[in-house]
Amino acid sequence: MVTLKGESVYLRALEPTDLDFLYTIENDEEIWELSSTQTPYSKFLIKQYLENSHQDIYEAKQLRLVICKNDAEVLGLIDLYDFNPKHGRVGVGIVVANANNRGKGYGSEALQLVIKYSFAYLHVHQLYANVSGNNTRSRTLFEANDFLKVGVKKDWNRYKDGFQDEILYQLIKVCT
Repeated sequence: MVTLKGESVYLRALEPTDLDFLYTIENDEEIWELSSTQTPYSKFLIKQYLENSHQDIYEAKQLRLVICKNDAEVLGLIDLYDFNPKHGRVGVGIVVANANNRGKGYGSEALQLVIKYSFAYLHVHQLYANVSGNNTRSRTLFEANDFLKVGVKKDWNRYKDGFQDEILYQLIKVCT
């Protein structure tokens, strides 16, 4: 699919071979801070999730895509969640797993691909993202990709070092 292929990365559906990668991501305590996860996932549960990942976004209300470099190296995940076709909106979240791959433009390119896909194929009016106030890297990513900061939820999430604000970003499709 041309829409999901960029200069450096492409997005693909989950495969059974992604089990170990997902297990590592879902059990990374640094990522838990960003995702509200509080308990580890077993390989059994992740395998079940993979077996059901074929569900259509209209049924599951979510879609998880794997971010791969064009040489097929797996870099991370980009999620569409809380898909609401009636109101034309979908949330987006992204993680580049290996810190050595961050800051190289892969996340930005993956985000652009999923924006293009969401507007062209899901016919959404807007994408939104909820980002922790202290997650400077994600805030920079969304702002660099034309998401506007539209709200702040004060002391919204509890972290090890106290409460943090959560920032709401939106990207609304410009109608021509």
